[in-house]
Amino acid sequence: MRPADSLKRRIVVAFVLFGLGASAFFAFIAALAVEGIEVQLVDKRLEAAVAWAAPRQAAGLDVDMPAGLRFQRNEAIPATLRGLADGVHKVDVGTTRLHVLAGHDTGGNWVLVDHESDYDKIELVVYSMFATVFAGFVLLALLLGGFLGTRVVTPISELAQAVGSDAVPAALTGRKDELGVLARALEAHTSELRAFLDRERYFTGDVSHELRSPLTVIMGAAEILMQESSPAVRAPAERIYRAAREAAECVTVLLLLARAPQLGTLAPVALEQIAEDEVDKYRALVAGKPLSLRFVDGPALAVRAPRELCAAAIGNLVRNACQYTDRGEVVVRLLPGQVVVEDTGPGLPPAVVATLGSGAGVPSSGSGGTGLGLALARRICDFLGAGFAYQARPEGGSRFTITFTPA
Repeated sequence: MRPADSLKRRIVVAFVLFGLGASAFFAFIAALAVEGIEVQLVDKRLEAAVAWAAPRQAAGLDVDMPAGLRFQRNEAIPATLRGLADGVHKVDVGTTRLHVLAGHDTGGNWVLVDHESDYDKIELVVYSMFATVFAGFVLLALLLGGFLGTRVVTPISELAQAVGSDAVPAALTGRKDELGVLARALEAHTSELRAFLDRERYFTGDVSHELRSPLTVIMGAAEILMQESSPAVRAPAERIYRAAREAAECVTVLLLLARAPQLGTLAPVALEQIAEDEVDKYRALVAGKPLSLRFVDGPALAVRAPRELCAAAIGNLVRNACQYTDRGEVVVRLLPGQVVVEDTGPGLPPAVVATLGSGAGVPSSGSGGTGLGLALARRICDFLGAGFAYQARPEGGSRFTITFTPA
């Protein structure tokens, strides 16, 4: 799993974003509050002092200002403070910041200077505290997101591992929260699937075993009838023997498919020999038709797989191509790591092509017949871990490619 796809990462990122958003909102509100306090403590104080001092000075009375405040008019205004627009200003004189309220009346321009206001220092302390709280809140959101992410993701990871090992721990199924409900539902569904697969496996095995005995009897009887010199008896007996043998091979294939694949312990088999044998086996299907069946040899290819399954996968494709191609040729060729079966038939209808991935058979008149042989070949390839691909030939017909993993 990529880090960006981690549920824990998403939870942590969500908490951090929430922390940033909440901190930014509170910082904005705090800044408005600080500025509002400055207006009330500094600006309003200066305005009240001017409202008292300006009329007295204009009347020639003494103006005794509170400590730290100085009211000056016209020429008495220091050069650094002249030309200020009406209103409150912050003026830096050396290392000292002054709060200055400038204005004018009938007597001329005036300024009121506050020399001893400590509000800027207080403001700096307040903003420093806000920055500390902001960083602490983001850090807390990060730690809390990581903690909750671990608490949420760890049980989910345990549940995923339990499902993969086919055993859900009682600690998960006994939980009272939503995760416990999910664990119990998965356990019930897994048990149901396991029971269904066991029934299918047992049914396939039992039916296949039961069919072997009558098929053996039929093949033995057909062999006896084939010894007769009368063509009227020998020809039907050969058809019976051939059909019984194919049914017996199908039973063997079904038995192998009903078992769990353990391909690593099998001895390698030569696919070039299997493919050539299957071509020879179905030459009788093209007898009497303007159709040729060819085998084109290629690089040797050995795979670890049951010989019967490899023969069934290739044989089904060859048989379908021979049965449903009226003229032209059917070619079986070996390529590096691949067995390719091509024909010049009418090709597969879209309905059959659409069902190749699902393994279902759909009646058709194309190269695949009913599609059942193709479905079986596809299922065998899935069992062997081999690739199965269909492609319509530009000049007409079908091309099936089975890609094996070399031993």
